[in-house]
Amino acid sequence: MKLLVSPKDVEEAKAVIRGNADIVDVKNPKEGSLGANFPWVIKSIKELVEEEKGDGVKISAAIGDFDYKPGTASLAALGAASAGAEYIKVGLFKIKTKQEAIDLLTGVVKAVKDFAPTKKIVSAFYSDYKRINSISPFEIAAIGKEVNIDVAMVDTGVKDGRSTLEFLSEEELKTFISESKALGLETALAGSLKFEDIPAIKEIKPDILGVRGMVCGGNREDKVRAELVRELKKMVVE
Repeated sequence: MKLLVSPKDVEEAKAVIRGNADIVDVKNPKEGSLGANFPWVIKSIKELVEEEKGDGVKISAAIGDFDYKPGTASLAALGAASAGAEYIKVGLFKIKTKQEAIDLLTGVVKAVKDFAPTKKIVSAFYSDYKRINSISPFEIAAIGKEVNIDVAMVDTGVKDGRSTLEFLSEEELKTFISESKALGLETALAGSLKFEDIPAIKEIKPDILGVRGMVCGGNREDKVRAELVRELKKMVVE
């Protein structure tokens, strides 16, 4: 299982690198669950990673919690990709139907893959989809057959301390993982997770574990701490 940690700036990215995370996921927590940061921040963190780790660590970037705006999402995705992100994460926050999701993701995939075919598109669903009135993660099978995404993710849309494991059971998450893998997709799990959740997460078996608050000492508004990233990395690989 790879560890993805989400810094908001270059200083936090240094802590992520020192903690030996596999993926540095640039985001802006002030703009939501998958809040987008600035292209120059992505570029600066990309340069930092190349200086510190070479090709061993990947760069991810969130581009927003989207409603039905395929053109806007496509432009944002291209911006993140051109700034250096290798994984581009798009949240289906206010997407309510399968067709809306397909339209949005089709635009994102084309914008990014026409620019750089090897970059990966992460489609983020929300475990608390019922309370935000969003599309269900269990539409992944139908959507994944229609769009050339690379990673299927579950996160929480509302960051109020309630975790993905409170909204979806281990069995439901295992179903999401198995249906995604049946499509040949990588899988990712995130959403206000805690250190004590690691045994359950290992049972669910996502390919990627995504965190921020956990390695900020429990409050995602605080700074990422290298020692917590390092501790989590050890737990993930044991």
